[in-house]
Amino acid sequence: MMSDVVMGGSMFTKQDQIPVSGLALLRAMAGLLLAFLLIGCASTTVKSTEFVPVTQGQVPDEESLLMDVGVLVFDPGIDEVDERDLDRTNLEIRRAEAQYAPYLMAETLQRSGSWGVVRILPSDRSIMDVYVDGQLLLSNGEGMIVRVTVTDATGREWYTRLYEEHISQFSYDRTQRQSHDPFQVIYNQVANDLLEYRQNNISDDQIRNIRQVAELQFAANFAPEIFSDYLSVDDRGITRVERLPADNDPSLRRIRDIRERDHLFVDTVQDYYATYARQMRGPYDAWREQSYRETMALEATERSARRRFIAGTAAVVGGIASATSSNAAVRTGGMVGVGAGAYLVRSGFERSAEAEMHIASLRELGESLEAEVAPRMIDLENRTIMLTGTVEEQYDQWRDVLVEMYRTEAGEIE
Repeated sequence: MMSDVVMGGSMFTKQDQIPVSGLALLRAMAGLLLAFLLIGCASTTVKSTEFVPVTQGQVPDEESLLMDVGVLVFDPGIDEVDERDLDRTNLEIRRAEAQYAPYLMAETLQRSGSWGVVRILPSDRSIMDVYVDGQLLLSNGEGMIVRVTVTDATGREWYTRLYEEHISQFSYDRTQRQSHDPFQVIYNQVANDLLEYRQNNISDDQIRNIRQVAELQFAANFAPEIFSDYLSVDDRGITRVERLPADNDPSLRRIRDIRERDHLFVDTVQDYYATYARQMRGPYDAWREQSYRETMALEATERSARRRFIAGTAAVVGGIASATSSNAAVRTGGMVGVGAGAYLVRSGFERSAEAEMHIASLRELGESLEAEVAPRMIDLENRTIMLTGTVEEQYDQWRDVLVEMYRTEAGEIE
């Protein structure tokens, strides 16, 4: 007569039953084998050293076909930071990068020779033909991810693309840093994509329309009672020209004079960003290089800790299974396995503590850079403006001054 035996919650018959000592030995061997396999595993990151140059575009025959580009101050992407990465992300560094990266982007676009004037915009209230808006998703010295959205004055979105680059220690070599930013490839690629899109998707007539819309939008902001009827917005949010004012229209002449003054202020702000970038570059590059080392060390430490936790747990489980055996030799081996597993788990905890030290080091480096990015003063015609607040706040004040100037010239204010 066949009887049933319950083992580990499963039903076995005596014919199917494995001897207890053999089962325990198999468990111990499996646990130790898994531990060795996990400890021996290693992940490898392949980094590209290919440098993508900036494509030089052909200058249009008509100057009116050169579109002006506005690069908005980037979104630092703080809301996008994963909760587990929050401790190793310095928010002040991200905010500083959000102003530093647009400068490199604007500089690269201007160097390509494919556009008219390229400006960093202190506010989205500034009217340009084309807008480049970026969001930082990752920046830790080893890798950089930026989401870029390009639109034009009509409200049409050209595209949204994700740019990612991971670099090697070679990128921080002194000769490399003197010639270009460690992540210059991203800015070059954005410039090349922008040029390619314009060449393949935007006709000369569309460029003229975009530039007309931009001028009339600026005019409507200052004199809506005169210029708002010149434009319309369809259901898709695309702005269209309904009619054009005469070139000798006195109101349009005043608007063009005001726009030149607005460009003067924005051009002066470019000097602020240039000074900002020059003063930031030294400590920022040093921080990024150190951050690169800390990031790589942190990742290696976390991988090691993760392997040790898994391997240690497997060894403990296998050891406990063996320790319950009735065979003395197997039981002794199981106790050794438990001890070895406990050491691996404890070692994993120690490695995690080391990772915390790296995170603290990154935070300390970020705090040291914060003092290097204080606001600056800029000179504007016969007065000096202290940018103690944000550049956006200063620009809003300037726009109020321009509105007052326009109304005074139009005779609305005595």
